[in-house]
Amino acid sequence: MKPYAERTNEKMKEVLMTPEAPAPDIHYYMIRGGSEKTNITVWEPGTVGDEYIKAYGHYHIIEFSETYTILEGEGFLLLQVRKKDSNGKPIDEEIESFKSIKVKAGDSVDIPPLSGHILVNTGSTWLVTSDNSPVNIDDSASMPAHADYESIEKMHGFAYYIIKKDGVPTFVKNPRYISVPDNEISS
Repeated sequence: MKPYAERTNEKMKEVLMTPEAPAPDIHYYMIRGGSEKTNITVWEPGTVGDEYIKAYGHYHIIEFSETYTILEGEGFLLLQVRKKDSNGKPIDEEIESFKSIKVKAGDSVDIPPLSGHILVNTGSTWLVTSDNSPVNIDDSASMPAHADYESIEKMHGFAYYIIKKDGVPTFVKNPRYISVPDNEISS
């Protein structure tokens, strides 16, 4: 595996509020450390249309905890948990809980097991993080096998988009979701 990957605008169109809006060619860069090193991710500043640059987003398909440390910049970490049907299978269109956490350099945030999560760069500089996700060195640096990206692609993003409105981050519900709770914002 090559440990470096970039997330292009072409790939990000699958999860953007306005995929046809002008955008940078690359939204963010990933360096995967395998089991021996931490992972590093660097997001570009700016917007795609009104939506801030963000990660693609995913759910973990195995139960483990992950910690993100913010090394530089600021933004929001979004966490969402899907409702489950009577057989315990997640329902992509229905969200049980949604939380946004304002983050800045020096913060560390634990990702609960099986939670969907993304980071959004709402600052004017790079957003740089390290994380301890157990990406196997034989895995894809771009789309690791421990994560479900297809559910996020199916819904064209998370339950909320973050847009720049009157110069400040504003949350807008993604209309593709059937059931979404209010956004619980914390810092």
